[in-house]
Amino acid sequence: MPGPVLEMRAIVKTFPGVKALSDVSLSVRAGEVHAICGENGAGKSTLMKVLSGVHPYGSYEGDVLFEGETCRFRDIRASERQGIVIIHQELALVPYLSVAENIFLGNEHARHGLIDWNDTLRHATALLRRVGLDEHPGTRVADIGVGKQQLVEIAKALSKSVKLLILDEPTAALNDEDSGKLLALILELKTQGVTSIIISHKLGEIARVADAVTILRDGRSVETLDVRAPETTEERIIHGMVGRDLDHRFPERTPHRPEAGAASALEIRHWTVHHPIDQQRKVVDDVSLTVRRGEIVGIAGLMGAGRTELAMSVFGRTYGRYAGGTVLKDGREIRTRTVPEAVAHGIAYVTEDRKHYGLNLIDTIGRNISLSALAKVARRGIVDEHEERRVAEGFRTSMNIKAPTVFEPVGRLSGGNQQKVVLSKWIFAGPDVLLLDEPTRGIDVGAKYEIYTVIDELAARGKAVVFISSELPELLGMCDRIYTMAAGRLTGEVPRAEATQEALMRRMTRDNPRTGDEPTTEGLRTTGDSRTTGDSRTARDEREQR
Repeated sequence: MPGPVLEMRAIVKTFPGVKALSDVSLSVRAGEVHAICGENGAGKSTLMKVLSGVHPYGSYEGDVLFEGETCRFRDIRASERQGIVIIHQELALVPYLSVAENIFLGNEHARHGLIDWNDTLRHATALLRRVGLDEHPGTRVADIGVGKQQLVEIAKALSKSVKLLILDEPTAALNDEDSGKLLALILELKTQGVTSIIISHKLGEIARVADAVTILRDGRSVETLDVRAPETTEERIIHGMVGRDLDHRFPERTPHRPEAGAASALEIRHWTVHHPIDQQRKVVDDVSLTVRRGEIVGIAGLMGAGRTELAMSVFGRTYGRYAGGTVLKDGREIRTRTVPEAVAHGIAYVTEDRKHYGLNLIDTIGRNISLSALAKVARRGIVDEHEERRVAEGFRTSMNIKAPTVFEPVGRLSGGNQQKVVLSKWIFAGPDVLLLDEPTRGIDVGAKYEIYTVIDELAARGKAVVFISSELPELLGMCDRIYTMAAGRLTGEVPRAEATQEALMRRMTRDNPRTGDEPTTEGLRTTGDSRTTGDSRTARDEREQR
């Protein structure tokens, strides 16, 4: 068995008011895929930033050894010269430069001070072929999808003669198909001698590609496990991450039973929206649905089904071109032509992209929470900072936002804590209807449970919740009813008692949503496995019997 190519010994990293890493050790063997997992805020990304020189030598305690030599990286260029390359969760590509220009940015092929474009394009083509990307190197990065952009980042790493590739949540923003391609590439690079470290919350991915997994909790290394060993179960990894067994992945919930004759809190009738550029294409096509107070209603669909487009267009018509349809609240028609109109009518939208659309990352926790309802913390048009702080402190405590104070910039928080700030912002606005779009994306299992509990409590208080998710077990565990979408149209409505992954997938993959044909799902991959579905159904049946 090959020896360790990387050793990190007793690493300690402190930020003002927070010890992010405390005596963390990590050992990675040459040629393996090594996973690192832990809750949001456990220190995973911080540890990798220490390794890659983002946090330079001298700003932390402990030792880093690579290929047997002690490393004292002063910046990221120093680590790249040794063959250590990190790909951050937020891709570091320039959208308006070409693929080739991005691959060799800062590492240009030049002669006598001038870029040799023929040499650049030739080498870029070879690298793209190596990562399995059939794209012209002259294509702008802005014109390719996120999945392809991830492959461009890996091609960029390979151009630097990478020996150790670090990937931070590489599939967080990818669909199943692109995720599968990326994971297959990681395994292919392994056969070529490239050692990889992958940070991921997705335990299924870890089981698929990793040889070993190191668990971090609260800034400390808990243990390193052989992924192939029989005792390395999903339950053991979760226990290591959260420090306790999760007997239930979802809160205990009594199915909602609406009062007879009660009006729907939200009703959408014949809603149609065209694509913002290709205005002949319908991204939402004649969709009608209802949500009652106290009810959690899911929307399931594959990428491109129109789920996000539906939510954004209802919330102030923030996506596409409105072509028809009405919105009713408590039985009365309302106008939601702008975001202020939607908010004034008690509708809130938690976006799937919290970093770009949900938060101001350079502002504080307190200011982000108050932004949706400044009038509540203002007197005579001026924000009362003491009231703003009082409100924010209340949410920091009740939502368990892990930060030293509410004056902490949101950009410094982990993904799970950022999501709690987004939810706090909209809860503070006092909505009657919440549109939640992938509310647990990129969040670990412990933080997910906390957010599920918040959503459950909102429904118990009489809020109407629309829950959009790509994870079918999540919808099965949380929702009273689930609508399915394909090609911009609703293809079915499944009550809680009849909901299974297979039933949902049949409706999500109908070739013609207008017909009742239900093609087989053989060969399609769903989130989770049959045990997850069975356990969820059993738990639901027991709760309903009680």
